[in-house]
Formats: sequence, structure tokens, C-alpha cells
Amino acid sequence: MSDLQKLENAVQRLSPEAFAEFRSWFAQYDADLWDQQIERDAKAGRLDKLANEALSDLREGRCTKL
Repeated sequence: MSDLQKLENAVQRLSPEAFAEFRSWFAQYDADLWDQQIERDAKAGRLDKLANEALSDLREGRCTKL
């Protein structure tokens, strides 16, 4: 049995209360990983082109207010 299968089985055995706690923890964990990836991409310049395009659109009036 793979680690993933073991994890799936363990999650399926959680009580509703424990599952809610796990879900909350996992959502925060996943968000933290995403933030770290975005930070690495930003530091590496991978987002520069997108940022420059957005700023250009804003300067040239191609944006709508939300």
C-alpha cells in the first residue's frame, strides 16, 4: 500500500469533527505552500512580464474598476 493510499484511508476514518480540523489545517498548509511558490517565482522574475503588462494596461486605461 502506498503512502498516499494509507493517508486516504486514514482521512476516511476520521470523525466529522477531526475531518473538519484536518480540512482547516490542510487548507492553511496548501495556502502557505502556494504563497511560498509565488514568492519564489516573484524573486526569480517569472512574474515580471505579467506585472508589466498589467501596469501598461492600467496606464493606458484598459482596466475597469471592480
